[in-house]
Amino acid sequence: MKPNSPKPAERIGHVTLVGAGPGDAELLTLKAVRALQAANVILFDDLVSDEVLDLARRKAKRMLVGKRGYRQSCKQEDINDLMVKLARQGKHVVRLKSGDPMIFGRAGEEIARLDAEGIPVTVIPGITSAAAMASALGISLTHRDHAHSVRFVTGHARSGALPADLDLPGLADAETTLIVYMGGRTAAELARRLLAEGRTPNAPVVAVSGVSRADERRWIGTLDELAGHGLPDALTSPVIIGIGEIFAIRADAPDAHLRPGTDRPAVAPVRGLRRTAG
Repeated sequence: MKPNSPKPAERIGHVTLVGAGPGDAELLTLKAVRALQAANVILFDDLVSDEVLDLARRKAKRMLVGKRGYRQSCKQEDINDLMVKLARQGKHVVRLKSGDPMIFGRAGEEIARLDAEGIPVTVIPGITSAAAMASALGISLTHRDHAHSVRFVTGHARSGALPADLDLPGLADAETTLIVYMGGRTAAELARRLLAEGRTPNAPVVAVSGVSRADERRWIGTLDELAGHGLPDALTSPVIIGIGEIFAIRADAPDAHLRPGTDRPAVAPVRGLRRTAG
């Protein structure tokens, strides 16, 4: 470069937010696989399965930036800073998120930061765990004979407690299918509050951990049982909870019918397990 000649323009990379789905690699979209194959760096969540990561470009650098409740985790601000830094180095950064980035995935915060820095960002949706659960159970969340709406809520506020601003009267509507993300620790409290708002004690409840994965487990019960005992210890994180009349359709079906079209061994429901003392 000659003295006093202008510096070459900064080569800005880009960031792709990719939905990794609930865990089963076969549920990835083709567009998601192509992004993984083209990435220079992959920043992945703690819940992203090894099967999904196996589809990534072998030369891509992989960095775990997981956030898990009650465990040592990366701060969201640090993840944002890292994406900006890597993109400014000209990298194609894939931010790989479990489920769908736009449903309780903090994608809004990440997009806002990247936009503020002038870094191009695109989003590739993934199958959210609520949709995976509904498919595994063989039920429609919006069956017109049982539900006129479906609500997605989080059971986990920044403090770790049940969010204080939930629309409990609306969530207690008998014709609403309620899906609770990240609600394993607050499930009993939520159930008690719904009962206090008038939801019937025998309202069907289904809770699934590791949906679509080889270690998937299920619990089937009622809102009254959930309020009294909480979820069984056999259901480990991540847990998705469904509450509503629609879940009665499959609640008593054999497990073979609950999991159509899978080549995995059947996983028996764990109804009746209770929390151990201590």
